[in-house]
Amino acid sequence: MSTTGNWGELSDRKISMETAKKYNTKIKSDGNIITHHLYGYFDELGNQIATKVRQTKDKKMWSEGEIGNAVLFGQNIFSPKGKYVTVCEGEVDAMSAYQMMGSKWPCVSIKTGSAGALRDCKKAFSYLDSFDTVVLSFDMDKAGRKATEEVAQLFAPNKCKIVHLEHKDSNEYLKMGKGTAFTQAWWNAQPYTPAGIINLKDLGSSLYDEEYCETCLYPWPKMNEKTYGMRTGELVTFTSGAGMGKSSIMRELMHHLLKNTEDNIGVLALEESVKNTAWNIMSVEASSRLYIKEVREGFTREELEQWQDSTINSGRFFAFDHFGSIGNDEILSRVRFMAQALGCKWVVLDHLSILVSGQDESFGDERKSIDILMTKLRSLVEQTGIGLLLVSHLRRPSGDRGHEEGKEVSLSHLRGSASIAHLSDGVIALERNQQEDDEILSNTTIVRILKNRYTGETGIATHLFYDRKTGRMTEIDNPFDTGEDE
Repeated sequence: MSTTGNWGELSDRKISMETAKKYNTKIKSDGNIITHHLYGYFDELGNQIATKVRQTKDKKMWSEGEIGNAVLFGQNIFSPKGKYVTVCEGEVDAMSAYQMMGSKWPCVSIKTGSAGALRDCKKAFSYLDSFDTVVLSFDMDKAGRKATEEVAQLFAPNKCKIVHLEHKDSNEYLKMGKGTAFTQAWWNAQPYTPAGIINLKDLGSSLYDEEYCETCLYPWPKMNEKTYGMRTGELVTFTSGAGMGKSSIMRELMHHLLKNTEDNIGVLALEESVKNTAWNIMSVEASSRLYIKEVREGFTREELEQWQDSTINSGRFFAFDHFGSIGNDEILSRVRFMAQALGCKWVVLDHLSILVSGQDESFGDERKSIDILMTKLRSLVEQTGIGLLLVSHLRRPSGDRGHEEGKEVSLSHLRGSASIAHLSDGVIALERNQQEDDEILSNTTIVRILKNRYTGETGIATHLFYDRKTGRMTEIDNPFDTGEDE
């Protein structure tokens, strides 16, 4: 049985009888109380084929008839090819907008709320596109803004204008007696611009509002001359051949972050146990290679506990205790947990290559695996704002001379995929000739900046000498007489 009603003003929504009649909307009352709105829906030939019923008490809504075959609410009363058409999110909003703008400009409504906005407007595209300008006045909530974005992209550039409201929707303005404010907002509607594209003049004084990121200088002054330090929100990749000092540098940086920030630090060292990670950090504090059992046996328990107290007992280190094979999603979830739940602002991931090699065969080739993983890591850095220090290996170079003999590293040597270089904010290569007869030279690592998005400066940054007794890496003057321009 269909619901029936009578002509009358929608007094609960301040809609006049004249407007209600124009939009074929009736009311059902219980005495002086309006209990239902009945919105008429028509087909393309102008025949009423459905009614949407709104129960005012609890806002429950349902349709009677073939509303799926109906045109937009109000479309039947406004001819196409006009100057403006305004599309609203609800029937009452369309009537409100029409009434507040002097009952002059066509105003229609989608049929099924924000969730169906794109579908409804696609179906009515020819009608809407016939107007010179399509004005979207959807609700200002999250769903309404999303629908606005989707619908606006249907039309040619500058075809759509977006009404930005201070209140939820047009009917709120009508009920509050702010018709003039709505009309002004309507005339001030701006052409739709896809999300992420802005006119730089609109930055105004916000240009001078610095985006917040934490900076920690490297422990080696010459590194900072080119990089200005490490920053949260950046992904920096350290790379080298085997035995070039990656692990030593990671130890130095973890300890340095502990001593020079108040931040929590996450560590995912995939080739060592969490105990090894702890000994590595303590080794820097002790200036002794405690990660070697025979070395730490030369110290008393009290000495070891003192270094433990001054480093890992700070409670600021969180390490991933992994077992067996490790999947990409597992690693990504751990990094996200470290960032969002544990408050880690710096995360060390050592190393990328072991993650890729651990993929099953169905995952694809190494290049594709690295592309996917780097894209996810880049997104994770953007989402969480962490500073990610990533270790990656180099592919074996062609020719007789390998990286173990001091071959100069370039971005093309990165293992597997160009995405490592493209998606990293910085790429830092370590070079050392292990075969040098001179002990100073064979233990000196050249630190070469291959990519530096922040300052653009690349080339040799510094030289770090590895002391085999202390296990420390310290900055020294260039010991190589090669005439390299630093």
